[in-house]
Amino acid sequence: MIRDTSAQDRVVTRAPWWKRHRKALAAAAVAVLLLIWLLPTTLRSLSAHASVSRARLAVATVERGDFTRDIAAEGRVVAAVSPTLYAPAPGSVRFTVQAGRQVAKDEVIGSVDSPELTSKLAQERANLQAMQVDYARAQLDARQQGIVAEQTLEQARIDRQTAYTEQERTKKAFELGVTPEIEVLRTQAALQKAEIALKRAETDYALQQEGRRFDTDAKRLARDRQQLLVDELQRQVDLLTLRSPVAGQVGQLMVTDRSTVAKDAALLTVVDLTALEVEVKVPESFARDLAVGMPATIRGNGNTWNGEVGAVAPEVVNGEVVARVRFVGDAPQGLRQSQRLSVRVVLDERKNVVMVARGPFVEIGNGRVAYVVNGDMAERRAIRVGTASVDKVEILEGLQPGEQIVVSGTDSFNDAERVALSR
Repeated sequence: MIRDTSAQDRVVTRAPWWKRHRKALAAAAVAVLLLIWLLPTTLRSLSAHASVSRARLAVATVERGDFTRDIAAEGRVVAAVSPTLYAPAPGSVRFTVQAGRQVAKDEVIGSVDSPELTSKLAQERANLQAMQVDYARAQLDARQQGIVAEQTLEQARIDRQTAYTEQERTKKAFELGVTPEIEVLRTQAALQKAEIALKRAETDYALQQEGRRFDTDAKRLARDRQQLLVDELQRQVDLLTLRSPVAGQVGQLMVTDRSTVAKDAALLTVVDLTALEVEVKVPESFARDLAVGMPATIRGNGNTWNGEVGAVAPEVVNGEVVARVRFVGDAPQGLRQSQRLSVRVVLDERKNVVMVARGPFVEIGNGRVAYVVNGDMAERRAIRVGTASVDKVEILEGLQPGEQIVVSGTDSFNDAERVALSR
């Protein structure tokens, strides 16, 4: 007889269906809950025209407060007075100072040896002495000629007086019957001749006197012209001795010591450290509002100084305008040429202004459009901006304090009305 397994079998009761499919039911329940949780986000995403990662954006909150429109820039210290000395003539230059040396005004700091100029001065001085002698001789000749002319004039006067006396004597003798009438006529003719000779002598004397004056004036003018030439050469020779035009510090030596230089070659600079300014480069958009006399704050070396705008360049170079800011009061000590300092110029200050952080959104939308952040969505809205400072921009219309907007670049939004912000 073959044994079977009936003794080992056991009747098993069939489980309910929900127990048999409990894993599938749990997974379905989780899926339904997840769908319910993601439904609003999904609907918003479907209504958006674009989607951008929020991490790539910069968001700022619109606020109300005091608005200060200013310019902040890095500048460098420059000397308001920094003259450059040039070679007055070709020659060999010799310096008696080194770069960085403190010098007083009119202190000798070098010289230029110019044999050509000194020789020319000596020649012109000799010409001046010769012309001085010519002028003195012309004065002597004029006096001698004047004496001769005066003697001639006096002789003519004497001859006329003699003829007049003779004519009067003859007339009286004729009246007495002693002298014939022909003698009267002769003496009368002699008197007329003497009068003519006197008039001619007077005219010659006046003309000769004027001629002598012209001659002496010509010699004097030639001498004076030569004197001016000598004075100019002397001035140039004096300039061969290089003197500091201001009290300050020797800057850059532009040529080496004892080198030969050409006329008008730059030799060295002297920096007046008592008149320092800060040179800054201002963006063109701010430069139009920058004016001379505006107050400024200068910072550096852990110190703060008051200043004011001293000059604004009239031209724009590479989108920037160069301005000079001078210190108010005494110049600070310890500053050096080309040292970097921070400058802040206040253009405008207003109270109770709606504003937001400045960003590329102003330039991209021309100040007319902004994207307002509402949860995970950014909505395009028309706005109007006013003046702008370095870090803030005034909001005139379209935004309220407490709202948040995208201040970074919105090129990736493609001008969409609604943009989903993904995490």
